[in-house]
Order: sequence, then structure tokens, then C-alpha cells
Amino acid sequence: MSDEKHQISSSSSFDTSNADDMELVALGYKPSFKREFTNLATISFAFSIMGLCSSIATTFNTPLLLGGPSSVVWCWILGACMCFTLGSSIAEIVSAYPTCGGLYTASAQLVPKTYRARVGWLVGWLNILGQIAGISSTEFGLANMILAAANIGTDGKFQITQGKTVGLFAGLIILHGILNSLATRHLARLTKGFVFVNLGTTFVIIVVLLAKTARSDMHPANYVFGTAGIVNETGGWNTGIAFLFGLLSVQWTMTDYDATAHISEEVRRAAYAAPSAIFIAVIGTGIFGWLLNIVLVLCSGPLENLPGSSGSAFLEILFLRAGKTGSLIIWTFVCLTAFFVVQTALHAASRTVYAFSRDHGLPDGGYFGKNSKSTQTPLRAIALTTAVSILPGLLDLASPIAANAIFSLTAMALDLSYIIPIFCRRVFAKHPDVMFKPGPFYMGDGWMGFLCNVNCIVWTLFICVIFSLPTVMPVTPENMNYASVITVGVIALAFAWYVLGAHKFYVGPQSNLHDGSVEVVTQDSASDNEKKTLA
Repeated sequence: MSDEKHQISSSSSFDTSNADDMELVALGYKPSFKREFTNLATISFAFSIMGLCSSIATTFNTPLLLGGPSSVVWCWILGACMCFTLGSSIAEIVSAYPTCGGLYTASAQLVPKTYRARVGWLVGWLNILGQIAGISSTEFGLANMILAAANIGTDGKFQITQGKTVGLFAGLIILHGILNSLATRHLARLTKGFVFVNLGTTFVIIVVLLAKTARSDMHPANYVFGTAGIVNETGGWNTGIAFLFGLLSVQWTMTDYDATAHISEEVRRAAYAAPSAIFIAVIGTGIFGWLLNIVLVLCSGPLENLPGSSGSAFLEILFLRAGKTGSLIIWTFVCLTAFFVVQTALHAASRTVYAFSRDHGLPDGGYFGKNSKSTQTPLRAIALTTAVSILPGLLDLASPIAANAIFSLTAMALDLSYIIPIFCRRVFAKHPDVMFKPGPFYMGDGWMGFLCNVNCIVWTLFICVIFSLPTVMPVTPENMNYASVITVGVIALAFAWYVLGAHKFYVGPQSNLHDGSVEVVTQDSASDNEKKTLA
């Protein structure tokens, strides 16, 4: 499609004066969304998808209890620096292909025609399944966070059961499905405030912990940054591997970078705003996350008292320093941040499902690739994404091991779907079938861009190895890490499906410019104030 996009643009039967929509038409798609997301809303969306304090809260146990306090601190800054190269590489591609298909659409444009359908198919399924697993696992974590607060609030009288957790999880998913059914203008207004709650809560936690911890109760520098803070509670791995398990928290937090790309057809000046938001969010999350981790370790108290009765070391540290009332008030906002993560994640995933269906990547005849006439949003795709996201959580009632195996798919599937288009962009850069037209966010073809791309590919492959290791020895069916098994299984099943029948209806991203059933949305003219803001 990429080599024909200029001919498509010039021969289309409709015209638009909106620069964003002109670019979208050049990529082969009709403008079907209202562009209501401003710069602030887009940046807030990018920050919210990472959910700084809530993501650290749900993953803090792993680095602290397996590798120790020093693992928490040093693995975060190491992982954040590496994630910066991945985020920059993704932003570069998003700027060139600002469509709601994101890296899925881009991957099919960055390879020769011979491989276009197969690469698009693989990246599309990895990305969709990674996003859905991410929604389920984050929502399941939020349900556990809320119930942990109930346990502490009642001094342990409230008993957390599997049924209560799954029931709350399902109710929250349905609520997010309803909220995501709002029109784009309402979603944009709602999203604007997310970043202030996210960063504000992180700042409050840092200040409260430092203010409420006596100097004599703070750990020494060698415990936070040095060898005194290195432990090995893995039961069998060497200390080096135990230390590297600290990377799991930062990699879990700083993923789903491309979520902002999936709303790019709803963003004003998308080729500028979407990649810039990714870039800013990665830097901000990396820096503020490091500060938060340092303060948490500094004020954590005796390691043997963690994670405590709630099961959350993060919450126990808040309880130790701020008391029951103070910790629960702060925890409310941490839970709210996790709520925002799922809200933005479901928004992004539904747009990916919409884009994949629009390209006939689903065996639905494009049914889920249509927008509602009333809201001008993909209500069908939202409903499908919501329903499918509930299934892994419900599976927990039958087999918690199977549910956790699906949850573990998230980071590995998403990260692999990111590096495939980055790899293809470099390998096929000079192929006559491939035409990479750089967007406004461009690192260039010099050594900086090349090293950034190579670094993030090598790092992601390394992290996939870490993600594949069981964190506790000896390995049992209960503590086995099924991430690699599930991810490889997804790849194998996706290609088997493609060979056996999907190749008949999916030939790669397809233009819908001549599809009469798709309505064109005309953008409203921005006000003078909006134009100044966007400029």
C-alpha cells in the first residue's frame, strides 16, 4: 500500500483541508475519527498508560524480595535508559505512520511486498494479544490492590478470596468498557487530568515518606546503592541473576509505548504530538520512577517485615510511615492511577482491534472495523476488547496457573512486536519495495539513530530471556514462568492459522478509501486559542 499512497491520495473522491487527514489519506485510510486530543491530553495519555506509581506498587515485591534493595534502585535506572532507546525508536516510526494501527501498520510498510502480509499478521496478533493480556493483568492487579486496602482498613478482618478478586476484576473491566464508549471529545477531556494525578501522587508519596521517616530510621547509602542491599532469595539462582530480576519491574512499567500511536487518528498534529508524547513520557517515567524507588528503599524499614499481611511491600511501607489512615488515603490515589492505566490501555487496544479488522486481519469481514454513527468511535471493537479482556481473569477461577501464564504474555509479546518493525526498517532500508518517509520526529540515518535502533533490539532480546526465567527455584508447576511458552505458542498458532486459511482474507494493510460503507468525518476548525496551543 505504501508505494501507491500518493496516487491514492490524489485520486480519492473526497478532499480535506486538514493536514492530519491529508496524511491519513496518503496512507490509504479515510478520516473516521474526530481529532479531539490536544497536546496535553496526548501527553497525559502517554504517561497514564505506564501508570508510574501504580505499576511500581504492583511489581515492587519482585526486585525487592528477590534481588534486594540495590537491585530495585540500579536495575530501574539501567532499564529506564535502555527503554529510552526503544521509546525513541518507536516514536520515530509512529511519526512516519500516524495511524491507529500503530506499529502493526508500520511493520507491513517496512518490508518488501513478498513479506508484507506475514509480517503484518505476526505483529498484529502479538500486539493485540499483548495489549489484552496487559489490560487483564493490570485490572487483576488493581482488584488485588483494592482488596489489600480493605484488609488493612479492617485490621485483617476482611478476608481476600479468589471469588471476591475475580468478581471485582470483572466489574472493573465492564466499567472501563462503558467509559470507553464515550465520544472522543469526552475521552480527551477525561484524559487531560490523568497525568496530574499520576505525577502528583508520586510526588506526595516521596514527600510523605521522607517527612514521616526519622533520620535514624532511614537506611544507609550502602543499603540503598551498595553491596549491603544485595540479597538472593531465589532459592537457587546465582546472585547475578537474582539481581537482574530487578529489571522485571521497570520493564513491566515502561511498556505499551505504542499506545499513543493507536489514538493518533484522534490526535491533532499527530505526526508531532504522538511521538513527542511517547518521548516525554519515557523520560518522565524513568526519572520520577527512579526517585520513587530510591525513597521507598530508603524508608522501607526491616526487609524481613516485608511484604506484610497485605501482600504488598509498597503498601506496607506506606502503612509503616504514614499510619493506617494516611496510607489508605494515598493508596486510594495509587489505585486511581491504576484505574487510569486500564482506561487508556483499553482505549488503545480497541483502536488496534478496529485497525486490524479494518485491514481484514480478523475473520469478521471488517465488522469490528467500523465506527458508530452516534459517537464516531468503534463501539463494536470496544465491546469485543472488553469481553475478551475478561476471559483471562475468569480463568483464574478454574486455574490460577493458567491465568498467570496468560498475564505473563504481556511484556514479552508487546516488546517483540516493537522490535520487529524497528529491525525491518534497518534491514530493508534500501529495498526498492520499501519507502520509509521520515516524519517530523526523526533521529536520522547517521550513527545515533542506527545505534539507538540496534541497542533497543539487542536489549529487548536480552530482556526476553530474563522474562522467560522462573524467579524461584526449584521450579514447580505453580511457580513456573510460562511467558516464553505462551509467546512462542502465540507465534506458532498465528502462523498456522495464516497458512491454513487466514491468507485468503488477509493480504496486509488495505486501503478503505473506496469503501462506501465507511463515512468520512469532517474536522471542526480549531479555535484561535487551540491553534496557538497546538503551535
